[in-house]
Amino acid sequence: MYYLIKERLTPCGEGEIRGGDAQYAAVLTTQQWQAQKERFDMLIDMEMDAPQETKAVVNLDSLTGTLSIPNRHDMGGPRHSFSFALDEKGVVLVDDSGYALEMLDRLSRTKKWRLPGLERFLYDLLEMTIADDLTLLEGSEQRLNRIEEAMLRGEVESYPKEMNDIRGDLLDLRGHYEQLIDLGQELEENENGFFREENLRYFHLFTERVVRLRDIVNGQREYVMQLRDLMQSQLDVRQNRIMTVLTVVTSIFLPLTLIAGWYGMNFRYMPELEWRYSYPAVIVISLVIVIVCLIWFKRKKWM
Repeated sequence: MYYLIKERLTPCGEGEIRGGDAQYAAVLTTQQWQAQKERFDMLIDMEMDAPQETKAVVNLDSLTGTLSIPNRHDMGGPRHSFSFALDEKGVVLVDDSGYALEMLDRLSRTKKWRLPGLERFLYDLLEMTIADDLTLLEGSEQRLNRIEEAMLRGEVESYPKEMNDIRGDLLDLRGHYEQLIDLGQELEENENGFFREENLRYFHLFTERVVRLRDIVNGQREYVMQLRDLMQSQLDVRQNRIMTVLTVVTSIFLPLTLIAGWYGMNFRYMPELEWRYSYPAVIVISLVIVIVCLIWFKRKKWM
């Protein structure tokens, strides 16, 4: 599919992209690119396997690269990936999945430019890949807030699996943003002079926005670490309470065990064994020991 970058992204035929004043954008499959790449005067080999990273590579007569975009609905799943090659005349997107074509179709329907150009087209294309990320990050922060509130209410007994999922998503996004920042800076560098100087600001604006998103991600990752520490602290407190109860119970029954062991020896000349009130006396002494221990522990705030 071929488009001219005019006031709108305008579909056109293959012959219309050559010889005119307007720059172009094309979406080709891998097979189509292999068959037609010589017509674009960009004699380079692009990475045709499913790219796993976002990057840009400066060549003598072109700038090539790949975009690997995480699926925002399944961060750990397959990514939307395609390759690209561009020069001062236009850009070619090589994609077999149809994702790039869908993006350009959306651009042709939703964008209208006062000052059309390749730079503005690339800006809007890249902007589309992060358009909903702020809402996504706001959602993850709300989920973390709910987890924190549940922890403070004592409703969380163990480390929540949801927090691990959020942490993994944030890690994927941070890596993606780092690569987008490198891509934006490479475009802004304009080593081959393909872009007009006055339009390099678009790439700067895009890079700055990605930097802000990355900072939000870093902040939320620190939030996750704080929640992990909070969870561990609560587990430690709960464990300490259990150990305190066990220690108190053990301390109370230790003298009682001593009494039971002492009078369980059954020596022949133990006078208490013949005393009529020995059994009640032992009961009273045991109760007194328990009460004294409880009062002592209460004063020491061990209970």
